[in-house]
Amino acid sequence: MEDQLKTILIIVISVSIFGLVVFVFVKNYIKNKIKNLIDDQKK
Repeated sequence: MEDQLKTILIIVISVSIFGLVVFVFVKNYIKNKIKNLIDDQKK
């Protein structure tokens, strides 16, 4: 039972970290896209 719990915790933590990294990349990508669109419209 203890091994199973340890495995589940490792999976949950790994997925959380991966999700956080993906979220940061997507956030920055969208921010840059919006900035570029605003700059293009100002021209």
